Amino acid sequence: MDRLTRSRGVRAVTVPAAVGLLAAAAVIATQAPQAAASSGNTVTVAYPVHGSTYLDVPNTTVSLGPGTLSTTLNLKTATLTANLTLPPATVSFREFGLIPVSATTEFIQAAATTGKVNVNTGAVTSTSKIILKITRMSVAGLPVPVGGSCESATPAVITATSRPGFSVVAGGKLTGTYTVPPFSGCGLAGLLSPLINESIAGPGNTITLILGAAKTA
Repeated sequence: MDRLTRSRGVRAVTVPAAVGLLAAAAVIATQAPQAAASSGNTVTVAYPVHGSTYLDVPNTTVSLGPGTLSTTLNLKTATLTANLTLPPATVSFREFGLIPVSATTEFIQAAATTGKVNVNTGAVTSTSKIILKITRMSVAGLPVPVGGSCESATPAVITATSRPGFSVVAGGKLTGTYTVPPFSGCGLAGLLSPLINESIAGPGNTITLILGAAKTA
């Protein structure tokens, strides 16, 4: 179960990172307006996104995506808002090296991702707030009833920045860090929450997202 929980954390993290990518997209719109849809002082672009997240507690890396990152950039203020669409993520592993465990997770944006773009260098910084939710879990092939409200009690705050070599036109890499908040409402009367928290909640998690070339949104 510990790893399952972590898988959930991974999912949530992906969204924030996507935000950073969106910021980059905003920059692209500024430098290459032909690649984006514009209206007045704003530009909207979409990017294909994929990546991975490392969960510190379970010491595991989970693949993310492929998904789509859509962002709207205010060319006048060099600020942006973004939204990320990703398919559900499933993590599978063997607890104690013997018991197969799997979990399906999704993220829920608590608020729109926000960020800033350096119009001179193309560097991007962003902040996302994501609620992590575990939707399905199984141990040894048997379903574990997590209920419909097994999620982080507070949003995970994810910060992301572009890395050297990043191009607002061709895309590139963004990285970030985050803490997985404690979960609540998991299982009957929340009895699974303590176990999940022991397995996943905590700091030291990282995320890496790769942004593809911008497309008209």
